[in-house]
Amino acid sequence: MSQSGEASPPPRAKRALIAFVRQEFDAPVAAIIGFAEILLEDARRNDLATIVPDLVRIRDAGLALQALVERLLDAGPAGTATGLDTPNLHDQLRHDLRTPLNAVKGYGEMVLEEARDGGHESLGHDIGKLLQAADKMLSQIDAMIGISAGMGGDDGVAASASSIHVVDRIMGSIQPLSTWEREGQSVASRILVVDDNAANRDLLTRRLSREGHLVEAVEDGRSALQKVAGERFDLVLLDLMMPEMNGFEALCRMKADPALRDVPVIMISALDEIDSIVRCIEAGAEDYLPKPFNPVLLRARINAALEKKRLRDREQAFTRQLQEEKDKSEILLLHILPKSVVARMRQGETSIADGFTEVTILFSDLVGFTGLASVMPPAQVVELLNHLFTEFDRLAFERGLEKIKTNGDAYMVAGGLPEPRADHAVAVADMALHMLDVVAAAGSKLGHPLQVRIGIHSGAAVAGIIGKHKFIYDVWGDTVNTANRMESHGVPDRVQISAATFHRVRDSFRCEPRGPQDVKGKGMMETYFLTGRLPPG
Repeated sequence: MSQSGEASPPPRAKRALIAFVRQEFDAPVAAIIGFAEILLEDARRNDLATIVPDLVRIRDAGLALQALVERLLDAGPAGTATGLDTPNLHDQLRHDLRTPLNAVKGYGEMVLEEARDGGHESLGHDIGKLLQAADKMLSQIDAMIGISAGMGGDDGVAASASSIHVVDRIMGSIQPLSTWEREGQSVASRILVVDDNAANRDLLTRRLSREGHLVEAVEDGRSALQKVAGERFDLVLLDLMMPEMNGFEALCRMKADPALRDVPVIMISALDEIDSIVRCIEAGAEDYLPKPFNPVLLRARINAALEKKRLRDREQAFTRQLQEEKDKSEILLLHILPKSVVARMRQGETSIADGFTEVTILFSDLVGFTGLASVMPPAQVVELLNHLFTEFDRLAFERGLEKIKTNGDAYMVAGGLPEPRADHAVAVADMALHMLDVVAAAGSKLGHPLQVRIGIHSGAAVAGIIGKHKFIYDVWGDTVNTANRMESHGVPDRVQISAATFHRVRDSFRCEPRGPQDVKGKGMMETYFLTGRLPPG
């Protein structure tokens, strides 16, 4: 209870009133001081000595006005403002604050007249902004006189409630966040200023533009979200206390959007409650600046936020580059080794060797290629082999076969490893017939007939990794040697297969018996020529 016996306004309402007064008074005061300093810089730069003294008086009057407002809002116990409770509050509002404001307006009008007479239109524009801020301040004083009437009782609280409702609502909306899943300047930074106060937007835009930044400004949270969703910004200066969508809500929406959450945000507000600051930082704000702005502190915090973003951008670019290199290495490794073998190596296996009871091995060799290569330019030789082997690789990939290696103009492929499959012989036989077509087409394009021998054998084999630095996936065993003999003892442009392979493919392909052949190291063997696929059914 107050000494008069009337109920004191609740602390929440008093804090909301303080924030409201700070918001409404600080913005025009900051604009007066800010534009005065900008005008002083321009006047001194352009040797306009006659108006410098008046501009100094305007700036000093603005500083005096700022000190009076701070005294009025001087914090007392439990978040109260002792200046708002003084008995002579009306006199302070009517006289003390008006004195420096009258000085601002008087000297400002004189400077405006001199600027126009001297043809300095750019100065006139900024002086006009300054005078608008002074007029805004006068209207706020008149409004405050009405709001402050009866502050000691319930009627006073009710009278102020309608004016400070938006402030109170914003204070109430700033609650702990629900948890969500997070994930040297060479170019001018792009900064978005979001403030419903035109004077603040103008002042921040002018200051930041002078620092070399590219600045855009909007007046509410919804416009800010649309801007950052459609354009790239390096930093957002976001006012907390705005109608409709306040800054806290806009901040939360940005940080919940994976496409926007990395854009740094500095909150700006006259609402300087520690809880509000904490909640904004928890929501993802980079920093929090109270109004009115200290130009040096504003510049330092903006530069710090931009530097952090540049470091994050470099880190992300480096991470992307590492991932790209990793992907390239992955592709290269999969060109050398089977996918399942690569997976086993990643799991820590250092010695990989597997036995297979059922595989089919194919060897091919270009007939007379050594003589042909001796009369062709080296580049053409490499180009021809690259074309042939690329086509062979495609055929193997389409059929799920494993290319083992090339040796000069020889090519080796296997079916049934490293993953066993029942149709290994059929898949390899189908590839062999298509290889004949590839070689014939390449010879026709070259203008010189090309011939190839192909041999196939099926049986057991062992496969594994050889080497530590230049490792390869290779296959060994009698099946490999026999398949090699099927090729070397074969006939140009024919696919010779062993009896073992014949028994595995005879239901799917036409095969022509060649009869017993004396195979080096093997003796007499029954062999067949693969001539084509049998019709379905």
